Amino acid sequence: MIFDSHAHYDDRRFNVDREQLIKELKENNIVGVLNCGASLRGARESFKLAKKYDFFYAAVGIHPGNATELTDKALEEIKEMTKNPKVRAIGEIGLDYYWEHNPPKEVQIEVFRKQMQLAKELNLPVVIHDRDAHKDTLDIMKEFPEVKGVLHCFAGSVEFARECLKLGYYIGFTGVVTFNNAKKALEVVK
Repeated sequence: MIFDSHAHYDDRRFNVDREQLIKELKENNIVGVLNCGASLRGARESFKLAKKYDFFYAAVGIHPGNATELTDKALEEIKEMTKNPKVRAIGEIGLDYYWEHNPPKEVQIEVFRKQMQLAKELNLPVVIHDRDAHKDTLDIMKEFPEVKGVLHCFAGSVEFARECLKLGYYIGFTGVVTFNNAKKALEVVK
């Protein structure tokens, strides 16, 4: 039994074969998919997928790379989507200091806080993206002790992982743990 807890089938790269892929997921006993929005368009598309397919659910939110999209109107639209029981989380949210072209840190931090506040108000879990922003991510997580969720694609240290676990979060890994040079990730997994 497989539940895909972090997918992006709303991505335009699936426009050619999305229907076939989803049909094959169902035929291969995938029991559920949490499709995570990464932009306002992605949140809308994740919401549509969740409404269309019985085994799809949505996480709605704005990824740090798209942080400038989170206007008051967009936040209200996201909040409205959460009224549907197929919306199960706020995400993909967080901080990403790796890419120079991402919005400034201050913008990302403000947007992350707003979405954490929304998750707190709605009592929904979060799907957090953290890349090269471990301290700021952890500090903001600590500001919202009622909020729980997952840090997907975890790339932090053992110490950071322990702090996340103490706060009640899950940590997720990708296939990176199979790489020969994934010593840090393997230490965290242990």
